[in-house]
Formats: sequence, C-alpha cells, structure tokens
Amino acid sequence: MRPNTMLRFLPIVLLLTACGPDETISGYAVRDATYRLIDIDGTDFAERATISFGDNGSVTGRGPCNSFHSTQTLPYPWFNLDPIASTRMDCPDLAAEQIYFATLADMTLAEAFENVLILSNTDDREMVFQVE
Repeated sequence: MRPNTMLRFLPIVLLLTACGPDETISGYAVRDATYRLIDIDGTDFAERATISFGDNGSVTGRGPCNSFHSTQTLPYPWFNLDPIASTRMDCPDLAAEQIYFATLADMTLAEAFENVLILSNTDDREMVFQVE
C-alpha cells in the first residue's frame, strides 16, 4: 500500500477505534448505577460514600461531605483515577471523607460482578462497593 493511500484510511481507523466498546471500568460496571462504599480493608464504612461510572471513563460520586468527579482511562481490570476534583464544603464527617478520597486514589485494580464492585491495589488494600 502506498503511503498516501494509507493516510486516507487513517481517519476511518481512528473513528472505528473511538466507536468501539468502552474498555475502562465504565464498560464493565452496572450502567447508570450508584455504588455505595460498604467497607475499606474489611472495616465497615459507616458514612455514606458513593461512586458511579459514566461514558468513556467518567467517574463521579459523593464523599460523606462533598461531591467529586474524575476520569479513569486504563483498560479493565486496571484502575487509576486522574486527580479527584471535589467541592469544598465542611462537615462533621470530613475526616472520613479524606480517608475515602485518599484510599480511592490509591486503588489500581477493579473487579465488577453483578451488583458488587471491588477496588484494590498491590498493597492488599481493598474497597468494597455495592449498588444502592
């Protein structure tokens, strides 16, 4: 194939790749579901904290005090959030929220099955979520 011919097909190849299935956790988690954090490292998380996955790696949720958003672009089962952007409201559960956000930022693997989501890392840390 001549170089000029190859360049003509490049936009088509890029378009087909962009239209393919979402290979991030968004493509494997329950669509349009809100997952509630159940525990961190085997310890119940009493405050309310959530996470949801939108199209193309979009991640949103709430900590005990604030809402947040981020992006996750690695293919499943890998997991890595871009820096978490959150609102900055103060509340009595701010310490729990800091634990939630810090632990979430440390997760590197995701496992989604039925209504359960498990985020983990190589340091044996784990977060267990369940669809509300």
